[in-house]
Amino acid sequence: MIKIFNLFVMLHVLTLSAQQVKKPKLVIGIVVDQMRYDYLQKFKKQFGSKGFNRIIKNGTTYENAHFNYIPTYTAVGHASIYTGTTPKNHGIIGNNWYDKYNDKSVYVVHDNSYKTIGSFSNEGKRSPKRLIASTVSDQLKLAQHFKGKVIGVAIKDRSAILPVGHAADIAYWFDGGKIGNWVSSSYYTEVLPSWVSLYNTMNKLKLSEYLTSPWVTRKKIHKYTESRDDFSEYEGRFNGEEKPVFPHDLGALKDKNGTYDLLKNTPFGNTMTLDFAKEIVKNETLGKSKKYSDFLAISISSTDYIGHKYGAGSKEIEDAYIRLNNDLNDFINYLNRKVGNKNYVMFVTADHGVVEIPNYLMEHKIPGGYFSKKELFIKLNQFMDKTYGSYSLIKDYSNEQIFLDHIEIDKLGLKLEEVQNQLINEIVTYPNVHRAVSAYAMQNAEFTKSPLSLLQEGYHQKRSGDILLTLEPTVISDYYTKTGTTHGSGYNYDTHIPILFYGGNIKKGKKVKRPVNITQIAPTLSNILQIQEPNMSSHEILTEIFESN
Repeated sequence: MIKIFNLFVMLHVLTLSAQQVKKPKLVIGIVVDQMRYDYLQKFKKQFGSKGFNRIIKNGTTYENAHFNYIPTYTAVGHASIYTGTTPKNHGIIGNNWYDKYNDKSVYVVHDNSYKTIGSFSNEGKRSPKRLIASTVSDQLKLAQHFKGKVIGVAIKDRSAILPVGHAADIAYWFDGGKIGNWVSSSYYTEVLPSWVSLYNTMNKLKLSEYLTSPWVTRKKIHKYTESRDDFSEYEGRFNGEEKPVFPHDLGALKDKNGTYDLLKNTPFGNTMTLDFAKEIVKNETLGKSKKYSDFLAISISSTDYIGHKYGAGSKEIEDAYIRLNNDLNDFINYLNRKVGNKNYVMFVTADHGVVEIPNYLMEHKIPGGYFSKKELFIKLNQFMDKTYGSYSLIKDYSNEQIFLDHIEIDKLGLKLEEVQNQLINEIVTYPNVHRAVSAYAMQNAEFTKSPLSLLQEGYHQKRSGDILLTLEPTVISDYYTKTGTTHGSGYNYDTHIPILFYGGNIKKGKKVKRPVNITQIAPTLSNILQIQEPNMSSHEILTEIFESN
């Protein structure tokens, strides 16, 4: 009798193990642009039992997840999530950066070798060529001998392209202006799938409905208790709009705000992204293969546009997340019908957080401020002239990095390390500068504590500058207007984001409080898919999602 019981227990354990390692037919990554972790708590009651709360109840939630590098920008975040490593390895050091070898600023996914597919604009001159590392979807393609489908979609081109890496079947992004189409690049294809062309045509009616209707709150505005008063002089506003308050008359504003581009700055941009994602699932028959797994990477971009303009405490942000919560719930329902709730695994995270509007903080006696790039250039050049007799030693300043002219330094017979150190000693005396460190130090020391450890993880030897600096908390560069806000730092408001896993055999109702890093998502997905992790990936997986139920 004991032997029979032991055999039963063994078989039960083996059955659970088999369930846990069952490969999903479809993996879906959802990156919500600029979603701080605290939004899940802040808007919890507004979400009800749908969307985010549904995922949390029926999945695994990591409550103490952070980005482990500086700078926290969109392109960098998407690259790090899907490669499982930091900028020091994957090479994406910003959305734009100064190319010190070609003496020009470059955009992360711009590539003149390719053309637009889906419109006559230049928006399709894009590719992932600057991404050095492989992504988890690249590894899936390799493991399946390039069978199964890998597709990316987002309003932003960089958010569609970088997640799906080099071997994707296709990536789509939104070409706004007067076009209003989902487009791609000849890097992937020479012609849009016929269903996408038809969808673009039919979708114009829906887009026109958005542009002729006012943006009003989804619920009664007096129920939006988790945000400040609707009017704030520190919030941005649309061109032609007197005050940044509800309702926002999109019909009256569209001509002065880029027509279809206006939708990017409203929650309807998120709705149309997830609507298009549903069409991708249906028309590409994702999750239907009996042998191969598919991968769909979705980025929700409009939360970022709205957050930049109105700030984290605005009525607009609260409305955007209430609407996104409903859209996300509808998307899950759709997946359950089309794919089956046991056949897919989904993760939801963010590419960075955001700081509250500095002017608003200062109004309430919380430290904050603005840092002037123009003033920095003037002061540094005056310092260089006084110290070395030259105004031409500084080539560029971008992403809080200073690039020096190495050729000019050699001509003057100067030592690069000495010039770097002199600059550091000068810069740290400036108001609102927290720390500064040289490229020499980045290459010759191993830092273990932030902010220097975060700077080091964001430092790429071939692409980064000679001096890296961090600003004091809640200080932002003022090439952004004094309304609205931004991100990019290594402080908690920019690094603390949620990681949620859902579907398949993911552990239900699990909440994890231990510190984890964003770079652990890719190796975890690789384990779920039973494939090799990306070539520069972290080896640390999020083990809690595999616990037996």
